[in-house]
Amino acid sequence: MNPPHAAPALLTATDVHKTYGSTPALDGAGFTIRAGEIVAVMGPSGSGKSTLLHCLSGIVPPDSGTIHYAGHDLGALSDAERSALRRTDFGFVFQFGQLVPELTCTENVALPLRLTGVPRKEAERRATEWLTRLEVQDVRHHRPGQISGGQGQRVAVARALVNDPRVLFADEPTGALDSLNGERVMQLLVAAAQETGTAVVLVTHESRVAAYSHREVVVRDGRARDMAGAA
Repeated sequence: MNPPHAAPALLTATDVHKTYGSTPALDGAGFTIRAGEIVAVMGPSGSGKSTLLHCLSGIVPPDSGTIHYAGHDLGALSDAERSALRRTDFGFVFQFGQLVPELTCTENVALPLRLTGVPRKEAERRATEWLTRLEVQDVRHHRPGQISGGQGQRVAVARALVNDPRVLFADEPTGALDSLNGERVMQLLVAAAQETGTAVVLVTHESRVAAYSHREVVVRDGRARDMAGAA
């Protein structure tokens, strides 16, 4: 993919270290993403790529190093402030969707809006719009157990984007899908992100998924290397 026009760095990690017990997960990792950019984070299992995502999104604080988002040092924010960022500025898609089984697809997608105080009717209207954009409006009244894996992952993408996040974190978003469904999920995810100008941090070990990105960052032994030489 051709990179977007140059924009200021939106999210930057510098010399990030994270250790679990005696095992170093990140050992001086660095990372930068700009508004509207899609960056694939690749690496073998256990390389630290998911830990990097968790640190970048404020889910897990690093032991040392800095992470700046839109001019703010995430390490200087309180837990409540980081949680608020994850509700308003960040979206998340995981390998197995993690939809709430008791809720309909519309209610699942509307949930982030409801958590920020949007009235139910408006939240479900916006949720329906996103389900339509992701081509799963026909399952809007179904519960997750009544739909296919590919449909469920599209619902998860809709839920991640319904709040118009500035950064979408996608951790192996096609890992549980067959190749055909995986390709369609990626096509729809990328098209929606580009339409809204959302930056995407895409963790994957699959080259066909990474091909949807503007550039690749390879994590190995807790260190990140930008294949374009930019980080």
